[in-house]
Amino acid sequence: MMLFFCTIVGLFLAALPNVLWLIGWVIGKMLDYCLPYRWFGWTALLLVVSFYLLMAYGYYIGRFNVEVKEMQYSHASIPKSFDGFRIVHISDLHLSTFDDAPEELAKIVERINGLSPDLICFTGDMVTIGKKEALPYTNVLKRLNARNGVVSVLGNHDFMIYAFRGDDEAREESIRDLASFQTDSLGWHLLRNEHMVIHAEDGSMITILGVDNACCKHQGFKSINKGDLAKAIKDTDGFRILLSHDPSHWSAEVVPNSDIPLTLSGHTHSAQIRIFGWTPAKYAFTEVAGEYSSGDQTLYINVGLGCTAPFRIGVNPEITLITLKADSKH
Repeated sequence: MMLFFCTIVGLFLAALPNVLWLIGWVIGKMLDYCLPYRWFGWTALLLVVSFYLLMAYGYYIGRFNVEVKEMQYSHASIPKSFDGFRIVHISDLHLSTFDDAPEELAKIVERINGLSPDLICFTGDMVTIGKKEALPYTNVLKRLNARNGVVSVLGNHDFMIYAFRGDDEAREESIRDLASFQTDSLGWHLLRNEHMVIHAEDGSMITILGVDNACCKHQGFKSINKGDLAKAIKDTDGFRILLSHDPSHWSAEVVPNSDIPLTLSGHTHSAQIRIFGWTPAKYAFTEVAGEYSSGDQTLYINVGLGCTAPFRIGVNPEITLITLKADSKH
């Protein structure tokens, strides 16, 4: 697939200057002017060479150049006993990414564990097509270690939207298999429109909410809307963190319909390409990567660890370390 993609784009880049030259040549003939070809030929060569160099970097270096980003988050509703509580946020594993380099996933797990997290939050897209992608990585994923375990939600790819076309029964069975894989095989806390409470020794608590993929904006590609925020938030109060795969859910429903302080998302990958600050993801998403705020509510988007196409250019795979800080007035 990668070779096919590079070949098609390479041919397009090679053809584009030649087509422009041909148009200019025809116009020049009409005006009795001979348009020289030299610069168009050199431009075509430069475009093709630059493209293949970028792809080579993205494939061999960029897709495994993992970056740890750290942020401190304070809010008046964070109990003092949770001051310093360390959350590692990861997203979009797309485990087939590691089929040709499984050792890279093992390095990621070691790096996460080395951050001594109190909680690991995974915001969806374990796979790209189906559960079989995950099976070879059972043992390495079981090594993820946090004092309060791993909590997860399902992303759009986890609903097998690119598989089982026309066979809804097989798709639903595969979704159930992936869910049981996370809970039974890995021991994760999978939240499907529900919540879990973490208690401190003094009786104070924080609540982690999780919703199935909630797509609230047309993005020009397949998605699915299974999220039920009202169900997940029912009978909760105090400091809450929402795990919701698609960040469009935040501005569409979370902000107008709740007072949840912190939402963690993934999904965008920041299109896996950012050059001089520009990313095509901005044409599909209002919130693309990193931290956003609206009043007293905050969204953080992790750009993921895996790939849907096997390259990353200017968008490093991300592990986010979030340290909670109790407001001094609390």
